[in-house]
Amino acid sequence: MIRYSLKCAEGHSFDSWFQSAAAYDKLAVAGLVSCAVCGSEKVEKAIMAPRVRPGRKAVSSVGEAESPDAAQPSNSHEPAAPAQTQGALSAPASEMEKAIQELRKKVEENSDYVGKDFVSQARAMHLGDAPARAIHGEARPEEAKSLIEDGVPVLPLPFGPARKTN
Repeated sequence: MIRYSLKCAEGHSFDSWFQSAAAYDKLAVAGLVSCAVCGSEKVEKAIMAPRVRPGRKAVSSVGEAESPDAAQPSNSHEPAAPAQTQGALSAPASEMEKAIQELRKKVEENSDYVGKDFVSQARAMHLGDAPARAIHGEARPEEAKSLIEDGVPVLPLPFGPARKTN
């Protein structure tokens, strides 16, 4: 797995994981890499710093050891990271990301996730073959277009499904 820092044509920055560098290239050429904030398909890799692991004597996450340089001020000429970006990688950095995160929370609390069965369940509810309820799930673009053409009230969400890893 490889993580890339990405940037869309609108200036939104976000990270995404890919199976390999070749997998990213293949998805990007096919137009399947899109901005996590605005959905733009004009996405490119942003400049990234390599991930460097600290030595064995550096401060660990539980504070077991201390690096001899830990108390020394940094002579680096790099600017300090803004306070809002420090901490968890999944914390939203902009107002738009916060709004999308809040929307995700409301959708997940007030509807049932039906996964790839979304199209058949939405159509069944529209035809009266299944009881009406709030659902969200996954549909290919051509399936969503077919639902809309048939008068089924659907709306694309600005986020993908929450997937569990491992």
